[in-house]
Amino acid sequence: MPVILGIESSCDETSAAVCVDGEMRSNVIANQTIHEAYGGVVPELASRVHQQNIVPAVQQALTRANIRKEQVDAVAFTRGPGLLGSLLVGVSFAKAFALARQIPLIEVNHMQAHVLAHFIDEPKPAFPFLCLTVSGGHTQIVLVRDHFDMQVVGQTTDDAAGEALDKTSKILGLPYPGGPLIDKHARLGDPKAFQFPEPQIPGLDFSFSGLKTAILYFIRDHVALDPDFVGNNIDDICASVEHRIVTILLNKLKRAALQFNIKDIALAGGVSANSGLRQGLTELGQQLGWNTFIPKFQYCTDNAAMIAIAGYYKYLNGDFVGQEIAPLARMPF
Repeated sequence: MPVILGIESSCDETSAAVCVDGEMRSNVIANQTIHEAYGGVVPELASRVHQQNIVPAVQQALTRANIRKEQVDAVAFTRGPGLLGSLLVGVSFAKAFALARQIPLIEVNHMQAHVLAHFIDEPKPAFPFLCLTVSGGHTQIVLVRDHFDMQVVGQTTDDAAGEALDKTSKILGLPYPGGPLIDKHARLGDPKAFQFPEPQIPGLDFSFSGLKTAILYFIRDHVALDPDFVGNNIDDICASVEHRIVTILLNKLKRAALQFNIKDIALAGGVSANSGLRQGLTELGQQLGWNTFIPKFQYCTDNAAMIAIAGYYKYLNGDFVGQEIAPLARMPF
């Protein structure tokens, strides 16, 4: 009955979780509000706040799980990809904890962990399945044959879907983080009020840089004619932008499902918390007879529970690393 302590610090959330024999006992996430004043994550500030949050987060995770540190059998940590300074805090803590306790270390790929978040709770997808992983830095379609047999079959050639949402929020003058605010406004607007282009990218890959530019020019041109355009149409603008991003994602996912003849379809990553995307996937799945899987909200954004569950399966495989391990800002999938 292995007890796994999971550590996540790839960006601006400091998170710790405890997994006991595959059951998640706790998942603590400490957010950083300091970045709101800058309209985005400042890497140096993020790493400093991680240093302040890491010990309290771990202590709280152990307490909630009713687990003493002496009972922990292994420490799983995010090695990458992510902000190097942020990763360094989590990796250093994990190495120190494991060294002091003389227990194994388990490295975890952050993007693989997002996929494995589907194995925290029931229902769980059956192998093979497709996972659309969407975040601020990544947009991928992953063919998952086993817990650690994953193949990226489609990915963005430039910007991620989350970046398109973040850029739109800045253009509209929304405070950081803007993604949830766009989602909130979109629920009140008409998704077909304004038309934005769908990039014609061959195969299963994505591109969002052109869409970002189209949105920028659209707002600029309309504001030139009517300075109050954004304020008077904020709900419809957000709904229309979100609708286009969701249709781009789901059209590619539909193509992938047909290409690989797979009916189990999963959603993961921070943008999977978007209600428009969740609803869109659910409706498309009902139309096409898919079995769709969407994690709970707390497992969509960066969290240590997904690191702990990945660590659990690696522990069963005896897949450990040594104290010489170092974080990687860019880590191969």
